[in-house]
Formats: sequence, structure tokens, C-alpha cells
Amino acid sequence: MRFFMKSIGVFAVLAVVAAGISQVVAHHSASMFDVLRSEVLKGKLVELRWVNPHVTLTVKGTLKSGEAPAEWLIETTSPGNLTRVGGWQRDAVKPGELVEVVFHPLREPGKRLGLLRQLTTLSNGEVYATNIRDHERADLE
Repeated sequence: MRFFMKSIGVFAVLAVVAAGISQVVAHHSASMFDVLRSEVLKGKLVELRWVNPHVTLTVKGTLKSGEAPAEWLIETTSPGNLTRVGGWQRDAVKPGELVEVVFHPLREPGKRLGLLRQLTTLSNGEVYATNIRDHERADLE
């Protein structure tokens, strides 16, 4: 009986450790983006997905004039971080709005995916940043 109870205890500990490891592996960093390069995408917001762990935007637009518009998926940080940066809300930018997006592209060329740095609504010039540290630095000058 004692061996049986120890076995259950060991199994329970292993299950908890395995669950914790799977959560860590599931989260990814921004290392897939080329943070040394920035691109500017102008177009129409298709969707703003306000969900954890990362808010995403779908924008149909172009990087260069004369190109055919294409859909881009732009990833940001969490809803909580965006709220703390200031100005961001679930309905801050609505589908159909014309926007300018500054983002870091993927390191792998040919894919339309990026990491958002800043979004500007072209109708009123409202600027939405994504980096809490940039927001703090502005107050230090």
C-alpha cells in the first residue's frame, strides 16, 4: 500500500512538472522577427483581435505604392501591456479604418507577418505605440 501511495505521489509531481513545461514551450519570443529592420504598411484594417496572449491585427495594404494590396498579420503584445502603454482599448481602431503600421518583418522572407511597433490612424492622426519602454523614455527627456 505504501508503494502504491508513493507511486501516485511521484506520478502527480511528474504530471505537474510536465504541465508547466508545456506552458513554457508554448510561449514564443520575438526572435523570429528582424528587429533591426522596420517596414511601413499602409492600408485598411480588416480585423483587430483583442485576445491573450497576443493581440493581432490583420491589415490589407501595401509596402510600396503600385503594389497590389495584400493581407498582413501583425502581432503585438498582450492586451494588458497595450492598455498600460496608453490609448489602446479593444475598440481603439475599427475595421475599415485606414492605418499606417510600422512593424518589424519576419526574418524569413516572403511571409506577410510582422511585429507591431506603432499604428497611426490616417483619419485623425492618432498614434498607438506598443512598447512600454518607449512610452517611459519619452517622459525622461
